[in-house]
Amino acid sequence: MEIKRCGSVPAFKGPADWFTGSVRVDALFQPNGAARAAGGSVTFEPGARTAWHEHPLGQTLIVTSGCGFVQRWEGPLETIRPGDVVWIPAGVKHWHGASADTAMTHIAIQEVLDGKAVDWLEHVSDEQYPGSTAAC
Repeated sequence: MEIKRCGSVPAFKGPADWFTGSVRVDALFQPNGAARAAGGSVTFEPGARTAWHEHPLGQTLIVTSGCGFVQRWEGPLETIRPGDVVWIPAGVKHWHGASADTAMTHIAIQEVLDGKAVDWLEHVSDEQYPGSTAAC
């Protein structure tokens, strides 16, 4: 058994290659032994969001605070709120982030395959992001 104490791993600013806007990432756990799951708590300030990306084995998001959006490529924009659990299947191009006027935090869990948990793609453009046209 292992207990990782809160704050024992420093948070880091979400890299500009992966995110638009101000994002804080708190790494919660990495694969250990035969396990493949990795997880983190990600806080998006208003208007912040991921770039488009895919996961080789899918991703689960658990919204813990605020209000935001998730969208798969050519799919409808979905509003997400605290308590919502989102499953994104393997290989599905998608993005997620905060609404234009509300911060949002979620726990992201994904499995690592051959050393990789995510393939980052292009940024979500201002035209693709709903901005203030979609309410939370």
